[in-house]
Amino acid sequence: MTKAPHILLVDDDERLRHAAGKVLTAEGYQVTGAASGAAALECLKQSGPALVISDLRLPDLDGIELLKQTRELLPEAEVVVITGHGSVEKAVEAMRLGAYDFIQKPLDSSALLKTVAKALEKQWLTNENRQLRCQLRQRHGLDALIGDSPPMQAVKQLICQIAPTDVNVLIQGESGTGKEIVADALHDLSGRRDRPFVKIGCAAIPETLLESELFGHERGAFTGAATARPGKFELANGGTLLLDEIAEMTPQLQAKLLRVLQDGSFQRLGGAGEIRASVRLLCATHADIPNAIAADKFRHDLYYRINTVQVVLPPLRQRREDIPLLADYFLRLFASAMGKDVHAIAPRAFDQLLAHAWPGNVRELNHVMQRAVALADHATINNFTFAPAAPGAANTAETLRNGSSVSIPIGTTLAEATKRLTQATIEQCEGNKLKAARMLGIPPRTMYRHFSGSEE
Repeated sequence: MTKAPHILLVDDDERLRHAAGKVLTAEGYQVTGAASGAAALECLKQSGPALVISDLRLPDLDGIELLKQTRELLPEAEVVVITGHGSVEKAVEAMRLGAYDFIQKPLDSSALLKTVAKALEKQWLTNENRQLRCQLRQRHGLDALIGDSPPMQAVKQLICQIAPTDVNVLIQGESGTGKEIVADALHDLSGRRDRPFVKIGCAAIPETLLESELFGHERGAFTGAATARPGKFELANGGTLLLDEIAEMTPQLQAKLLRVLQDGSFQRLGGAGEIRASVRLLCATHADIPNAIAADKFRHDLYYRINTVQVVLPPLRQRREDIPLLADYFLRLFASAMGKDVHAIAPRAFDQLLAHAWPGNVRELNHVMQRAVALADHATINNFTFAPAAPGAANTAETLRNGSSVSIPIGTTLAEATKRLTQATIEQCEGNKLKAARMLGIPPRTMYRHFSGSEE
């Protein structure tokens, strides 16, 4: 059963309140009466009516002032004002300030019900449109985070919980896991979505320039500063600021950032005046900050400031069930962009994707799919090629969950690397191929097709 709309009726005339309330109640509305502006404001705070009907002349509060406070306290509520014959101009002013309509005394029952019905219809449509826009924003914000695996479902749920708040968020994860996409979703789903979203990569800018980029500078602050320039904090005022790879920031600059977070104010380089900016801070890094703190490379007090809530993105190897979804997405994306009729991946090629270690995570999968579509000469991709592991990524294809590893030299063929890794995993699982398949994130059929023997 749909709940009856709640109407707040404000008038110091008890007979009018009683008569109008009786008419509205008979029509099925829930009606609360208030004889003063103070009583009306209390009701607004307590019960949140859908519609306020108020006389413009109240004993303690001007009706226009009550309208303004209603718009502040309950912006989704509609307001209809009651006016006498001599104050129509004031009623018009009320409509200019946001009132839906006005009705004149003495109240006519049919006119009252007609105005109320139209005002409530407008209020319902406004709320419906607001909810639809919110749903569209959520879909837009989270659709870029492709994956239905339990780790990704947990990440999406956390994003939905914290996005509407203004808490600082630290986004952590290996390179290529999609940290910037998480930042985009947090901004798109926040109340700051219509304000600026400013991003800066701390690793790509020298320390001397990074300070100016963050806080701005005045003319003549340093050689080459021919004009004054606002920094990213000023540009992001009212919105969101993303500091990507914040662990690359020097301790000296970290101290200045900490002061901004503590005081909410800063100075441009070469400036004397304090500048205040309301900014929601998001920070991202692939580094192990606790280790950086232990090595005196990152301030522990700054860590606590930026880490109100932490979002940790899982590496692709820990959510292999998402690989088919991601591969299909990239396949359609690149086939459309290149104008090629490539729309399928052969089962054998899918097994290659599932068996790969993915040291570059989703970014690597993106490049693998782009290369495969570019080189494809059939509608179906039958084989994938993988770039050699980057220096520093070690010469091992995979590390098992309990810390054991298998060494695979660079240059080993994909088939041989896959065989070694799979055999080592089966041995680690004491011959249990089903358990080994789950650990590797590959279908059991693939395991049994390539390795004979009984299951434990």
